[in-house]
Amino acid sequence: MTSTTIPSLTITRPDDWHLHLRDEAVMASVLPHTARQFARAIVMPNLKPPVTTTALAQAYRQRILSCLPAGMQFEPLMTLYLTDNTAADEIRRASDSGIVHAVKLYPAGATTNSDLGVSDLKHCYKALEAMQQVGMPLLMHGEVTDPEIDIFDREAVFIERVLQPLRRDLPALKIVFEHITTREAAQYVADSEGALAATITAHHLLYNRNQIFNGGIRPHLYCLPVLKREQHRQALVAAATGGNPRFFLGTDSAPHARHAKEAACGCAGCYTALHAMELYAEAFERAGRLDRLEGFASLHGPLFYGLPPNAGKVTLVRQPWTVPSTLALGDSQVVPLDGGETLAWKLV
Repeated sequence: MTSTTIPSLTITRPDDWHLHLRDEAVMASVLPHTARQFARAIVMPNLKPPVTTTALAQAYRQRILSCLPAGMQFEPLMTLYLTDNTAADEIRRASDSGIVHAVKLYPAGATTNSDLGVSDLKHCYKALEAMQQVGMPLLMHGEVTDPEIDIFDREAVFIERVLQPLRRDLPALKIVFEHITTREAAQYVADSEGALAATITAHHLLYNRNQIFNGGIRPHLYCLPVLKREQHRQALVAAATGGNPRFFLGTDSAPHARHAKEAACGCAGCYTALHAMELYAEAFERAGRLDRLEGFASLHGPLFYGLPPNAGKVTLVRQPWTVPSTLALGDSQVVPLDGGETLAWKLV
């Protein structure tokens, strides 16, 4: 039976290894979308102010759980926001807490709410050494922020300037190269030894940079790292569907109010929490590798993080449906990726 004739697909319940939930009313709007799709998610710490301590992570976790609708089962996996001043003792507290599962590196100014991020990695080495000792993963937004580097080259330069030296200095440090977007990143991760993995978003599997300008500016396809050339999209598809356990699902779903996206200086981020698994199924089916979706979505991430796969199952059925054009977002609206378009698969 070919993938084009499969009427349904049942897999181990998946996890999202890169998610933005925001806070308060916005979080209350978006959390049910993720909880319906995923059993667990690595929750990003770039709030205002950011989640820089274990105590702040514990408080944020309680706010998430208090927003979870009755009857839904979901486990938030918390992270800390790495700064130039993060102490080694804070890393040990985070490890001992049992609820903090990683630390996030944002190069200062790289993306949304990253102003307090790391200015120079050398300031963080005591914290990074402690992370290596306790086995705490470092999640890296892999772009340099040097304004002289072309925005389409910043990921490749990051590998040379930041990632390679860091891995030479701390070879046992667990690292997730998040939301990779280039052939160079996919090849580097695939060829590396040691505890290195990468997440890939649905939008980077489905679209290249041409789509941002298809008939005009399409702000809801603008994200960071930005979409790249077709050759890079193809390399990401090959990595995601190739069965290599170093690659796994991370949506980077990022809710921004419609007016903040459709603006003179719009926000970066695509909202996919509502229909992430349907989008990934679309990408894997186009590649003829629906049989590899379970590994990518449900098995490879837990293996890297040292967690068991989920016990439950989810089923995708071949059932055309139309993605809503807008969704509620607190007192505003968010436009989901492919809003108004028809998808072939539906999670039931």
